[in-house]
Amino acid sequence: MTDLSKLFQQAGSKSSPFSPSSRYHGVETATIEGKNKEPIAYVKRRLVPSPDNFFVLKKHIISEGDRPDLLAHQYYNNAEAFWQLADANLVMDANELTANPGDTIRITLPNGIPGNTNA
Repeated sequence: MTDLSKLFQQAGSKSSPFSPSSRYHGVETATIEGKNKEPIAYVKRRLVPSPDNFFVLKKHIISEGDRPDLLAHQYYNNAEAFWQLADANLVMDANELTANPGDTIRITLPNGIPGNTNA
């Protein structure tokens, strides 16, 4: 049994098997019965939040050589937070964010965190 399988077996527990910086942290897990009646854990569907839930801090113009992980490190001090950029800009594949130099992407607070419009 792999470490990941062990984590998924916690499907019934309240704690998340994913790190707090993961896009799947807080997403429910469940199990189904396999062919040999063994439980198979899976992650339930994660819905991408509405762009209205993101407070825009600034806009970034994509330059040649930009990568989602480098931008996440630059703006969030966490290269693994590239998925937050993807969510805020409604793209499924984070590489789409930097595919076209000259495009503008939104740099936002995390989903649902309100910003100060008087700052």
